[in-house]
Amino acid sequence: MIKQILNRLPRKPSKSGENRDGGTSTSSSFTSTSSRSSDLVSSRSGNLNATSLPGLNSTSNSGLNHGNKLPQALNSKVNGNSTVSSYEALPSFKDVPNFEKQNLFIKKLNLCCVVFDFTDPTKNLKEKDIKRQTLVELVDYLTSANGKFTETVMQEMIRMVSINLFRTLTSQPRENKILEAFDLEEEEPLMDPAWPHLIIVYEFLLRFVASPETDAKLAKRYVDHSFVLRLLDLFDSEDPREREYLKTVLHRIYGKFMVHRPFIRKAINNIFYRFIFETEKHNGIAEMLEILGSIINGFALPLKE
Repeated sequence: MIKQILNRLPRKPSKSGENRDGGTSTSSSFTSTSSRSSDLVSSRSGNLNATSLPGLNSTSNSGLNHGNKLPQALNSKVNGNSTVSSYEALPSFKDVPNFEKQNLFIKKLNLCCVVFDFTDPTKNLKEKDIKRQTLVELVDYLTSANGKFTETVMQEMIRMVSINLFRTLTSQPRENKILEAFDLEEEEPLMDPAWPHLIIVYEFLLRFVASPETDAKLAKRYVDHSFVLRLLDLFDSEDPREREYLKTVLHRIYGKFMVHRPFIRKAINNIFYRFIFETEKHNGIAEMLEILGSIINGFALPLKE
């Protein structure tokens, strides 16, 4: 099957091996790769705060909505025809007492369940920036957590992640369609305009899975088979940055949730079969081959030829 997959892949150099993180099926092998994942998380943390998100600390807390209720009239999704009537920033975690921080965390999660339209870069600029800053605050809070996440909190976290990440992948329009078939090796990858928000949501999910405060026995109720399948669907994204994050996240899920390992292997194989016998087109085959290669390398008994 591997040979059939490779025969159908386009002949162009692979650039997806730089941030490889091995998710294996044995504890010893996964331990060796989890250190690389930790380095990757740390390096991405620096990029997230210093490079990707400029001006994070420049906004003051004056005029913030300190009420207990979230802004009214919020839609779960903002499309090109609707407007946000009320979308206000919530107070910073440092401005509330410790016993209120968990409730504030949930409120911020709910605030980030509004999905904005990035196809028009001129719309909802203030609201998009508020959400971006709130997402970064959520990542920082999750990273600094010093107690086990409750089931309610985990449910709200996965809900926010699902609303933001799980969407219909549509091919963005390309120019010079006639030349596309003859110029595959030189075409530029298509970048998702919503990536400034998506990258922080992916970082949030990655740290949630990697956090020692995440109880796998509780979390598996929400990071379930349906969640894994929807993550795998996103591997068909045309944005290579998203596929790279997905690869790392799936490695982490494979390592933390042992109960999901057989299902993940079977689901990846099903995508390969569909690619070989039906579609012959999938953007994430190279990344999935890397994941499967790491899994196979971690088997206690290597596969026979």
